[in-house]
Amino acid sequence: MSTIHDVAKAAGVSVSTVSRALRGLDRVSPQTRDRVAKAALDLRYVASPTASSLASGRTRVVAVVVPFLTRWFFATLISGIEKALRRQGHHVLLVDLEGESFDSRLRLSQDMLWKRVDGVIVLSTPLDEPEQALIDSLGLPVITIGNRIRDWPCVRIDDRAAMGVAVRHVLDLGHTRIAYVGAVEQDSSVLQTPRERAETFVSTLAERGLRCPPTWVVGSDWTAAGAARDVAALLRSRSRPTAVVAASDEMAFGVMAAARRAGLSVPGDLSVVGIDDHVLSEVLDLTTVRQDVPHQGQRAAELLLGRLLDGSVTPPGDEVVPVQLVVRGSTAAPVRAARRGGTSRAASA
Repeated sequence: MSTIHDVAKAAGVSVSTVSRALRGLDRVSPQTRDRVAKAALDLRYVASPTASSLASGRTRVVAVVVPFLTRWFFATLISGIEKALRRQGHHVLLVDLEGESFDSRLRLSQDMLWKRVDGVIVLSTPLDEPEQALIDSLGLPVITIGNRIRDWPCVRIDDRAAMGVAVRHVLDLGHTRIAYVGAVEQDSSVLQTPRERAETFVSTLAERGLRCPPTWVVGSDWTAAGAARDVAALLRSRSRPTAVVAASDEMAFGVMAAARRAGLSVPGDLSVVGIDDHVLSEVLDLTTVRQDVPHQGQRAAELLLGRLLDGSVTPPGDEVVPVQLVVRGSTAAPVRAARRGGTSRAASA
């Protein structure tokens, strides 16, 4: 393989000039830069990323901190981030904090980041104060997605607004017996989004003078299999809801599967609505509140690249991505419930 010394000799310049020219730095004339580029192309020279990072102090790598690597939502975010970074010659270093259970995670540590990355994008992970202080001590710029942390710039949807859209949809169809799937423990490591969606479910029912029995607020690990398991007993009970609002599409899929196993039709016996517009939602005919997940990843990467490449300062605060109700075949008016004698104005009745 050709070396940087071979390129320098062919171009008639010093090794340091070759390095500056190929890295796009100043103090190299256009003519010299073209001559170096031609020599490198002719010799098929490829610069060592390690050597380049040692010389420049930049790795051209961005850490993406993720709580669950295998979930569709996070994989889709990462794809959007990676594509945006790749266009600017940067790459992703995945920092997977997934623990042994849904409500636990690994802690961010110095050896995950130090001298390995130029910046950090945090996906829906509420870092604690020591973890925030670690990033500050390393002087790394940060963009978050989903979770608002301090004054770091954040790309997100309005989770309260999204849940409000979902709940009002089934209310407007005439449902009053409405359950919720997606509650998490108060000490969960992924608390912010689940908490805001659960709180909004309750408050939106209250706007219509309704309340939900505690047993109809179902905890879940936010997977389809978990939701199917957790909601099974409720759907088989004599006093069951006519609609279920799931805090994510994956959980909505689980609810639909549990309904089928319980001999219930969707939406004839049970309406189901989710949030996300998962890649399978159209195929499974799920009504959902759509959020543009790839765009959120792309925007976070663009904001971070602006700071890394141009030195631009991203104003603190949130960039809120709009959501949209997508009505499909999993929701309808509670026709069969009405034939059994109507519904109560109180969801707990």
